[in-house]
Amino acid sequence: MNGECMYFGIGIEHGKNIENIGILWRTAENFGADFIFTVGARYKKHITDIYDSFQRVPLYNYRDIDDLYAHLPFGCRLVGVENSDGASDIRGYTHLDRAVYLLGAEDHGLTKKAASLCHETVLIPCEKGCFNVSVAASIIMYDRLFKTPAK
Repeated sequence: MNGECMYFGIGIEHGKNIENIGILWRTAENFGADFIFTVGARYKKHITDIYDSFQRVPLYNYRDIDDLYAHLPFGCRLVGVENSDGASDIRGYTHLDRAVYLLGAEDHGLTKKAASLCHETVLIPCEKGCFNVSVAASIIMYDRLFKTPAK
């Protein structure tokens, strides 16, 4: 990252727990995300964000992965977050200046179609299993902030 003209968004495909969206929203505000989103959400909508992050970080809802892909900001890359073959380990990953990070659902990860549309994929190594989706999103955002050049 060069520190100029940078922005990012982060979201969940087929998220099923509204609590994860609330956690994502608050964490996104704290780590400087420009927006969050859902793709084909499976949860019932209600407010879980008691810190009013919705007033500062917009939430976009996309019908499906094609809808998200069609509305990616110009010049922005879609980065999948998935423990899969060929994914780059986050410890050595250089974040893009303009990125949209896509995480999969709590119960099955990214769909095959979503994974195929990602320009890059990063993984977060862990000892056992996988992380909760909002925890994984928090790790991605922390890593991006940590590796961003100071202003």
